Amino acid sequence: MDEIKNRGSADDYGASSIKVLEGLEAVRKRPGMYIGDTTSRGLHHLVYEVVDNSVDESMAGFCDRIDVTLNADESITVQDNGRGIPTDPHPYNGRPTSEVVLTILHAGGKFGAGAYKVSGGLHGVGVSVVNALSEWLEVTIARDGIERTQRFERGIPVTDLSEGIAADWRGTRIHYLPDKEIFEDVHHSLDTLKSRFMELAFLNPGLHILVTDEREEGADAKTIEYHYEGGISAFVQHIDRDRTALFNPPVVLSGEKDGVAVDVGLQYNDSYQEHLYTYANLIHTIEGGTHLVGLRTALTRAVNESARSSKALREKEDNLSGDDLKEGLTCVISVKLGEPQFEGQTKTKLGNSEVRGVVDSIVYEGLTAVFEERPEIIRPIVEKAVKARRAREAAKKARELVRKGAMTGMNLPGKLADCSSKTPENTELYIVEGDSAGGSAKQGRDRTFQAILPLRGKILNVEKARLDKMLSNREIQTIITALGCGIGDEFDETKLRYHKIIIMTDADVDGAHISTLLLTFFYRHMPELLTQGYLYLAQPPLYRVQRGKQIHYCYTERELRHQVDSAPDPSKVGVQRYKGLGEMNPEQLWETTMDPANRILKKVELDDDLLADEYFDILMGDKVEPRRDFITANAHEVKNLDV
Repeated sequence: MDEIKNRGSADDYGASSIKVLEGLEAVRKRPGMYIGDTTSRGLHHLVYEVVDNSVDESMAGFCDRIDVTLNADESITVQDNGRGIPTDPHPYNGRPTSEVVLTILHAGGKFGAGAYKVSGGLHGVGVSVVNALSEWLEVTIARDGIERTQRFERGIPVTDLSEGIAADWRGTRIHYLPDKEIFEDVHHSLDTLKSRFMELAFLNPGLHILVTDEREEGADAKTIEYHYEGGISAFVQHIDRDRTALFNPPVVLSGEKDGVAVDVGLQYNDSYQEHLYTYANLIHTIEGGTHLVGLRTALTRAVNESARSSKALREKEDNLSGDDLKEGLTCVISVKLGEPQFEGQTKTKLGNSEVRGVVDSIVYEGLTAVFEERPEIIRPIVEKAVKARRAREAAKKARELVRKGAMTGMNLPGKLADCSSKTPENTELYIVEGDSAGGSAKQGRDRTFQAILPLRGKILNVEKARLDKMLSNREIQTIITALGCGIGDEFDETKLRYHKIIIMTDADVDGAHISTLLLTFFYRHMPELLTQGYLYLAQPPLYRVQRGKQIHYCYTERELRHQVDSAPDPSKVGVQRYKGLGEMNPEQLWETTMDPANRILKKVELDDDLLADEYFDILMGDKVEPRRDFITANAHEVKNLDV
């Protein structure tokens, strides 16, 4: 790895820059407290923590390359060309500083007056947690022309920092294997990792992130490089690549005030959705925060003033509202500040009050100047917003009707078979495909806590519909009313009538399409159901296998083969393929798909908003070409194809 030059002095990055806050106790006992959970999400969190340390070096100006390798044994290697973790004795305990960083929680240059003015990281738990939750971890540091290595096992040093040998590179290499005693599955998703690395590369123009996957047997490892000199403008264009932009290039604004740096890129397209991504110190603040409030205020004010002065908005017309300006907006805002304060359910909502005014000022002044320099872009923005306003006004009666029914719990839809319990925490709603399956579900359910809502056919594709058309759709009205919590800005989690919402469709192509339509609706208009863990997919069996008097239900082709092959006399095995839920009688449906003791539910989680937005846009949007390319690229992963 080539040494990066002219990036500044490393003299100010030593043992005294590393602040120690607390020990590493209890990390292995309660890993969820530090990484969220021990599922796939927590597993990938480890990778992000290590990579974010290298990104901090990049933001400080000392690193322009990060190499990430997924090794054949699912171990991860992350190497950068930064300054290298300090190795001199730390005043805290006299041990090498690198060992302190790797064995003591919250020991690092991000705390106090450390080595970094601005640092990223998802929750700042640090590489010490990665060390604690790894079967083993090896750190190699090349600093001042000397390379030194140390090995840890489950967070405990098993070697001392090695004697130095000559090195022709500079930086830090972390190689670790996630601990199978901690994680349910140690298989890493390349798609999940690629999305985060792409995000980081867009937000750090000039940074090269190279990802190599060496896990596929018999294939040469391929390296993917993420590097975008275009920065936030390139990010917006990437998000909008499958949509038709109303103007090009995107508007890009940058500024710094009171220690807060602000970068914004925005563009309008012909879609009906808003695609807005907010970041604070590279953390994706999915719940928004003060930077988002400042952005919306500035955008609304600047557009209205420019629309008036350019006559794009007639005198008799009312000012455009923030809601009018959401439709078709694609925007990325990234702020960097010294002491970010996060709040909200997932600790990803920026709370610094001073940021609102800074963003408002920078964005308003920047947009006003851009509209003067590029007067041709204000008219399409206004025309888009006026159409959106008319659609909102046309939808007002429908929204009010749905809202009243939903928020008061009155006039529940007649097709809803409600449960007797009124405690949301203990109840669940099955959204079922078709009246036939709905009838079986109503008969087979436990009426105490299970409610059934049958749907007739496919619901409206909300990706291609404005709010007024969506709210006039009877099936969507029924869903909103049954859930009781409202949609969009009116969503109120405390009014949600069921804390498990289960989509139950046939295990065929039509069922998959209906599930996708429902998921699109929930993602676009009730995303909290995904982020707060209320949404599930039921998994009905594909086959009923009878061996003598024994009945087995198989959910995969592999299970079916095992049942048939292991039978004493395979020729006497009876196999029934379930084409739909309606083919099961109420007792079978309860036993296989609704009984909490036996059923298989898949929780729908929103791990990556950027990736989810891209997939829904590809699958449910207007353009055929991206959808064909997606299906072609992913066809090999299809497990059950009903033709």
